[in-house]
Amino acid sequence: MTTAEKIGIQIPEVLLPGKDVDLHKWAVIACDQFTSEPEYWERVSETVGNAPSTYHMILPEAWLTSPDKAERIAFSQAKMREYLDSGLLEPHKGFVLVERTVGNAIQTGLIVALDLETYDFNKGSQSLIRATEGTILDRLPPRMQVRRGAPLELPHILVLYDDPDFSVLKPLLEQKDDLPLAYDFDLMEGSGHISGHYVEDPETLESVIDNIAGLLQPEKYQERYGDVDLDHPLLFAMGDGNHSLATAKSIWEELKPTVGMDHPARYALVELVNLHDPSLKFEPIHRVMFNVGEEFRQAMLAYYEPDILQNPAATFEDMKDAVLDDTRAGQRVGMITPEMYSVINFRDPAHNLAVGTLQEFLDLYLLDHPEADIDYVHGDDVLMRLSQEPRNVGFYLPPIPKDNFFKSIILDGSLPRKTFSMGHAEDKRFYLEARRIM
Repeated sequence: MTTAEKIGIQIPEVLLPGKDVDLHKWAVIACDQFTSEPEYWERVSETVGNAPSTYHMILPEAWLTSPDKAERIAFSQAKMREYLDSGLLEPHKGFVLVERTVGNAIQTGLIVALDLETYDFNKGSQSLIRATEGTILDRLPPRMQVRRGAPLELPHILVLYDDPDFSVLKPLLEQKDDLPLAYDFDLMEGSGHISGHYVEDPETLESVIDNIAGLLQPEKYQERYGDVDLDHPLLFAMGDGNHSLATAKSIWEELKPTVGMDHPARYALVELVNLHDPSLKFEPIHRVMFNVGEEFRQAMLAYYEPDILQNPAATFEDMKDAVLDDTRAGQRVGMITPEMYSVINFRDPAHNLAVGTLQEFLDLYLLDHPEADIDYVHGDDVLMRLSQEPRNVGFYLPPIPKDNFFKSIILDGSLPRKTFSMGHAEDKRFYLEARRIM
């Protein structure tokens, strides 16, 4: 078994359009963005027109429940076959080094194919590739309809690896100017600039693969995560697109009994991004409980007793500062009611992250109180406004430290739903590269 096979990587044959194609029209954003803003996708349609584009090969999830969904899927798969048959797509064997402006930073990634045999999205998974948040199984069937029978895949999946020393891409970045240029253009709708370079040289490919495998070296692994299971290491964790990768896995499981193990659908094209890339901002997602009774606070305190403290805070900013104070022991969350701000301190938490410790109680409360509801919100202003309405309680959560991200998945498994957000909608990955899966 080669090193690449051991770590679940395949060197893919990447398909990209020829030089005559307008890449500004070719590349469009991930289908699961702007689902509540169909006007975005209408603008994309107008921009693209009849030009060759990945837009014609996907189904924006804004239309996932539309009456003509089946016709849209058939059209997208017909376009895939048309682009393949016409020679519009040109093959390139190797990785692609990707650089894209995200906010004020440059995000650096690597296009590879991952072995779906090394991925398990189920709860409690000990696979090499793991989901970071719980996979909602009900979301898979409509996405499987889109992929089932498609001759191509177009990735918008970002997969994270934990490389604080930035060792994996070092040989590529040192010779980037000598690598053949794959593309270099501005993305539509103000989503920044993107460039890519082909990584084709066998020695360079082997060097990158060895560097990725080096992240699993036992001494380094235990130095980062402590005394953990070395027989079932975590190498890759989902960043964006977990349900897309879960869809690819589900389709592969369908096909495997009839096609055997040596089949292109066994793999999925993704972009690997270092967890420590300066462009990645892990923003917390806060919680608001709706229509909870007066007993809610007492029930929460009783649930965690005796390992919980509640201290009042004079203002929202005082509460926030206390939650973010890393010098304090224990885990902290802010609690907001119409009457007060307070800081909840979990002194002996059962989970590695405060969000996991809190969500355990919230989930149980919701099961016992069907009249209550929960929402997951971004931003201080929205949290404060909703939390100060009658019978509501809000929780301010701290961000996840990058140094603790992989360790939390190793120790606790998938994080609670809506634990973190990675950037704004316009910063999500664009469809650009393709790969045969038939």
